[in-house]
Amino acid sequence: MGFHGGGWWAYISHDEKQERPAITRELLLRVWEFARPYRLKIILLLLTILIITGLSLVSPLLVRSLIDNAIPNENYRLLTLLAAGMVAIPIVNGGIGVFQRSLNSQIGEGVIYDLRRALYEHMQSMSLRFFTQSRTGELMSRLNNDVVGAQRAISDTIVTIISNIVSLVGTMAILLTLEWRLTLLGLAILPLFVLPARRVGRVLRDLRRKSLEISAEMNATMNETLNVSGALLVKLFGRQEREMKRFADDAADVRDIGVRSAVIGRWFFMMLSIIGAVGTAVVYWVGGYLVLQDAFTIGTIVAFGSYLAQLYGPLMALTNAPVEFAQSMVSFERVFEALDIPVEIAEKPDAVHLEKVDGRIQFHDISFTYIDAEKGGLREITRFNRHGSASLLKRGKAKENGETAENGAAAESEQRWALQNVSFTIEPGELVALVGPSGAGKTTITYLIPRLYDPSDGRITIDNHDLRDVTLNSLAENIGMVTQETYLFFDTIRANLLYARPDATDEQMIAAAKAANIHDFIAQLPDGYDTVVGERGYRLSGGERQRIAIARVVLKDPSILVLDEATSHLDSLSEALIQEALGKVMQGRSSLVIAHRLSTILAADKILVMEKGELVEQGTHETLLARGGLYANLYETQFKPTDTLM
Repeated sequence: MGFHGGGWWAYISHDEKQERPAITRELLLRVWEFARPYRLKIILLLLTILIITGLSLVSPLLVRSLIDNAIPNENYRLLTLLAAGMVAIPIVNGGIGVFQRSLNSQIGEGVIYDLRRALYEHMQSMSLRFFTQSRTGELMSRLNNDVVGAQRAISDTIVTIISNIVSLVGTMAILLTLEWRLTLLGLAILPLFVLPARRVGRVLRDLRRKSLEISAEMNATMNETLNVSGALLVKLFGRQEREMKRFADDAADVRDIGVRSAVIGRWFFMMLSIIGAVGTAVVYWVGGYLVLQDAFTIGTIVAFGSYLAQLYGPLMALTNAPVEFAQSMVSFERVFEALDIPVEIAEKPDAVHLEKVDGRIQFHDISFTYIDAEKGGLREITRFNRHGSASLLKRGKAKENGETAENGAAAESEQRWALQNVSFTIEPGELVALVGPSGAGKTTITYLIPRLYDPSDGRITIDNHDLRDVTLNSLAENIGMVTQETYLFFDTIRANLLYARPDATDEQMIAAAKAANIHDFIAQLPDGYDTVVGERGYRLSGGERQRIAIARVVLKDPSILVLDEATSHLDSLSEALIQEALGKVMQGRSSLVIAHRLSTILAADKILVMEKGELVEQGTHETLLARGGLYANLYETQFKPTDTLM
């Protein structure tokens, strides 16, 4: 790239005007909270810095003594001692430096561990809404790129700043002792460091933030298109070229901002180097004149030159310290932004631990909307999404369509109710079928029972306990859920089954697999239960994955079952096996099933009929059929023909 139209300085002046976050006292204190557990190691680290810096300042004095005393006086003993000292100092410094690096790594890696753990734990505590509104690649970027950037602040930037400050103070003290006039002359060029450092520092800090944002965008693109589902979708619609172009655009942005940062940084250091060279030349010129005038010795001017190099090095680094420090703080800021997203599904401090429940579930006048301006995912971090769009499908299109922030806010404020004033009761051991057209709110009801979401209005109780008043773990222990989209980890069948109950024996695992009609299939595999299922279980068929999911729930042995009986996409044999397995699993448990087959509906003790988020009918098959309402219509158009054909 070129710096035309006013040159690189004009470019810096333009970028300097962009919005940038302030490094506040609160931010620094919060960073210190993560560093606090390592304060003893930090103190030891500071001691090593003092020792190494002090020993480094001794070397020029040894050179001065060698030139002014040992050689002119032909003092062989002193010459030997000085030479030995010149060897010993690097050896001692090297040994202490290894110890310093060890401390530095322990502190830096410890902080990165604590940050990652805190961030991962916080994300795990998020509701399902957070994950539906956040892109996985962006979450990965927070856990990787941003946390590593924060580590560099602790283990590199701050240590370097402290080392340079100590070196600068010590060097200044010795220089003033050697020759105060030359010292003042060397410092006269200090103002020339300040102006470019301040301006370039701000630009590089902003470029660092942009780089993290663009890298997150690229990570999100990779995550969306390189998993099994994404890759399948791309291939089915023939969008390889589009996705390659989208990735190439993101990668080009990363490249361009890297080039900009490198070029601006190099210009900056070139200016500082020239300024430092001029200062050194002036000092040597004046110092040489004073040596010729016998004002001081050759050894002094040589030592002074060495110290001057030690002065300008830290001075240049400290001039750039705000740049490095600000860039590092950007990473901390982005991590803290993610940590500050409020937890929607929070557990009360005095939450009740549910033991084995009877399974009485009640919905009390429940209303729910997926749109909530106070809740959501990473999109709450306004500086993160460079496209500024709430919809992934509209990514980068907001400006083209003339959308404004006000329009987006207005759209968010419209309450679209997924459920409205829904009330019903499921008695212990009862099988309840949930039916209705697509978009009626059936899946939403199944998400509310295990508290994947909290209702917007009303309350849900299990055995007369409000879900908000019980611990999340005990709620999960008592509820088993099989969703329409079965998810399996890239691991063995055994590991996927034991995920529900890690302490289960092989006998219990096999019994669960038999109950789900999947044991015989697993036994025929070459590796049996140690067969790896592949990414999301895609090495298995849909029916096999679903039966493994059912076996997983059977092994968990919950008191309440929530099932999406999605078998319409399966072959007849798989469907029959799953129906038989479900019949076994639901015995003696409170079960809520999104029914897709008449056999399940006929077996139900109660049928809930949903339409447009409202519970419009409930009762048995016969009573609802006789009523001639929505259920009767669904029976004629959806259930009866299907089963007749079968």
